[in-house]
Amino acid sequence: MRPANLKTKIFLDSGDVNETKEIISALGFLDGQTTNPTLIAKNPDAQKRLAEGNKFSAEEIMSFYKSVVSEVSNLIPEGSVSVEVYADKTSTADDLFEQGREMFRWIPNAHIKYPITKTGLEAASRSATEGMRVNMTLCFAQEQAAAIYAATYGAKKGGVFVSPFVGRLDDKGLNGMDLIKNITIMYGAGDGHAQVLAASIRNLDHLLYCLQLKCDLITAPFKVLKEWAETGMKMPGNDYIYPSHSLAPIEYQEINLDKPWQEYNITHEMTDAGIDRFAADWNSLIKAQ
Repeated sequence: MRPANLKTKIFLDSGDVNETKEIISALGFLDGQTTNPTLIAKNPDAQKRLAEGNKFSAEEIMSFYKSVVSEVSNLIPEGSVSVEVYADKTSTADDLFEQGREMFRWIPNAHIKYPITKTGLEAASRSATEGMRVNMTLCFAQEQAAAIYAATYGAKKGGVFVSPFVGRLDDKGLNGMDLIKNITIMYGAGDGHAQVLAASIRNLDHLLYCLQLKCDLITAPFKVLKEWAETGMKMPGNDYIYPSHSLAPIEYQEINLDKPWQEYNITHEMTDAGIDRFAADWNSLIKAQ
């Protein structure tokens, strides 16, 4: 049963429907699920097929992805299911937008994941104008989040998520949770149309601190949500202190949210690296042409 004082929405980060079912059983609820090419590549059915030496055609992998998110959507019809477009360095805004529009038709509760690049923001802006829900992924900087807010201005509340990647910043020796805090504060001065979806959650302390910060949404892997369920879904008390250890702080920036999105600096090497990784994982599933 959902804790009475839990305001943050809880998502599962997974491409495995069996994990969806188990987390719903363990928590008694689930507000949504996020997927990406890496998670689809880890799906047991995909792994079994690859182990048999039988890769997918480009059409087959899209059909497989659709079948996975359709099953998830049926399990959480009132929730959100994030579906990620394929993107690499050659992708145009038209490429991303057309993929996103097709994927948005797959299920009634989709959020389309675009990367935070110039082409991704162009696609997101067009999508928001058409009423499509989006989830902007691979966020590593507060200014990127400001650009997302500006690019999607006018969207309905709940129509735009931004996904800062906590764990990957931690891997670089930076306190990724500071980025969650900083964007949450910055968006607090806005109109509420863009919401923070904390991603790349690695451990229970990441989750608990997000709850303390009253982050809009959290997406966490199976093992973290299972561990939280085993604690009785404990909430952080007033005495909870996030153990940042030796991670370097990320300072808050005063950023004006009213500029055109093209005026923000959205480039980040970790976003570029993340796009390359997702593209490689997706391509690993597909037969050579």
